Amino acid sequence: MKSLFPPGALFLALIAITQHASATEYPLPADNSRLIGENTTYVVPNDGRPLEAIAAKYKIGLLGMLEANPGTDPWLPKANTQLTIPGQMLLPDTKREGIVVNLAELRLYYYPRGENKVVVYPIGIGQLGANTPPMVTSISQKIPNPTWTPTPNIRKRYAAEGKTLPGTVPAGPDNPMGLYAMRLAWGKGHYLIHGTNADFGIGMRVSSGCIRLRPDDIEALFSSVPVGTRVQIVNQPVKYAVEPDGKRYLEVHQPLSHSDKDDPQTMPVALTASGKKFVKSEHSDAEMIKEAMTRRSGMPVLVNQGEAVTDATPMPAIVQQSDADSLSAPQATVDQAKGESPQN
Repeated sequence: MKSLFPPGALFLALIAITQHASATEYPLPADNSRLIGENTTYVVPNDGRPLEAIAAKYKIGLLGMLEANPGTDPWLPKANTQLTIPGQMLLPDTKREGIVVNLAELRLYYYPRGENKVVVYPIGIGQLGANTPPMVTSISQKIPNPTWTPTPNIRKRYAAEGKTLPGTVPAGPDNPMGLYAMRLAWGKGHYLIHGTNADFGIGMRVSSGCIRLRPDDIEALFSSVPVGTRVQIVNQPVKYAVEPDGKRYLEVHQPLSHSDKDDPQTMPVALTASGKKFVKSEHSDAEMIKEAMTRRSGMPVLVNQGEAVTDATPMPAIVQQSDADSLSAPQATVDQAKGESPQN
């Protein structure tokens, strides 16, 4: 696939992808483009490491790795098998400012002010029954070495499971919020972007509603983001774009389940009117789109051959949808990973 970036920019982006403990940075594409990054491959060594270790090395969430590599054993990937590292993506259809969280893809995008780049982090979000809500808000407070005070709802939920939470967990290595936290101004300030003291849960629905990052990622984000930074949280399981060269891309993620009975691989994915227009366009390949909707790989899929666009106005992505307009996938290929954790 031909890159939209000059060779030097692509080289720098690939270095960022392959460095451990370094944020994944991408040069921002033009306003009429939303495709960034490249997918790479990885051969599993015979070292007995779980898939999470590989995901952490390449700054990918666990579910993102499973979407891209269905059938992979998350506990012990088979040695010498080739995995796809999903480093290519479409930017969410949002304002390119501050922090943008797309719940459905379990990713956080940070657009540093005055810099022509976007930094992408995998995240953990609220588990079923403790959903992270869509919102537009801002960072109201930055808290190094935070303590954790469980809310009444969190206490009630864990009490129902026979677990008693302490009144406050002091700062330190046993604190489930990690070493850094940023409070959101939305509501009563109960939602935060914070770290973790666990080696799992990134790229999964495991928190009590907060947004969770790996320790090195939250440290980097914490040091970069000023108080007052705009934060937008959206739920876009399907994104699409018409690129300047006329190529049309569709990126489909498993939608967030609403109950234990939902299968995110087969449950309907709703489309807006503009989404249906993109899907039904004579310039889109219907069979490729059907396959992408079924597969739900979490990676951009080319759904036409491309032809230069004279008026390269970007198509909007699919946003929060109604249940009235939907496409269903007839076959399950990846199970939704579900976590249960006493962490915020």
